[in-house]
Amino acid sequence: MVIKKHVRKPEWLQIKLNTNENYSSLKKMMRDKQLHTVCEEAKCPNIHECWAVRRTATFMILGDVCTRACRFCAVKTGLPTELDWQEPERVADSVVQMNLKHVVITAVARDDLKDGGAGVFAETVRAIRRKSPLTSIEVLPSDMGGVYENLKTLLDTRPNILNHNIETVRNLSDRVRSKAKYDRSLQFLRRAKEMQPDIPTKSSIMIGLGETKEEIIEAMDDLRENHVNILTIGQYLQPSKKHLPVIKYWKPAEFAELKEIALSKGFHHCESGPLVRSSYHADEQVDMATKQFHSQNI
Repeated sequence: MVIKKHVRKPEWLQIKLNTNENYSSLKKMMRDKQLHTVCEEAKCPNIHECWAVRRTATFMILGDVCTRACRFCAVKTGLPTELDWQEPERVADSVVQMNLKHVVITAVARDDLKDGGAGVFAETVRAIRRKSPLTSIEVLPSDMGGVYENLKTLLDTRPNILNHNIETVRNLSDRVRSKAKYDRSLQFLRRAKEMQPDIPTKSSIMIGLGETKEEIIEAMDDLRENHVNILTIGQYLQPSKKHLPVIKYWKPAEFAELKEIALSKGFHHCESGPLVRSSYHADEQVDMATKQFHSQNI
């Protein structure tokens, strides 16, 4: 029997919790409106900064039970039992109450639904547009089964950013992601650009699962070949003992180098750091990336 050596978490990943009044009030509002956030469900390390300091959050719609069981993710899995068509209005009301400049809408994978949840996703975007027209909207869906019509239903609502994560490098994808396929995700991103060329696309890679620097660069090339404009790179953190172990903690200097490489390859914006997650500082990303996107007219 081979015993895997535990990789000690470095000091730059020590997180100071801050549960002040803003954090507590936001958490109460989410519960009162029966809403879920990926901040909580995925055990995001930035939840206290975003909720308590920045007063931002990423809403997770379509329930809190995912039909997939990815080996990196803390969201619970199983067979969902309901579809809440009132959820879009509650999300929109919360966006107004929080006075958000930018909102990220993500969701669990709903492979049990023919449209992959695209209908509720689209209605959520429309509800926010009606109630908070000045709020920019970023959508972060699953591949929704790779079905063209599902993606079209979502993109017809004209979100400001289309985000879909490849999560890891090609070599590790089948081991890390349940049901999702690396090439299908690339196709999803390419189709989004073909449908709505003027909507910036975005993707994310988590590192520390055993990938090499060369494989990360290959993933960057794959994303650029499919016209992805924005990239985020963050450190994988093991949610529990049943999830995949951390193989390596990449150093801040290495993240900085990866950012420079990404920008040199033509990404309009890249967030790269140990605590970076797909929607981390998304409010700042959207302004910078969309301005550069439209100035270059790509």
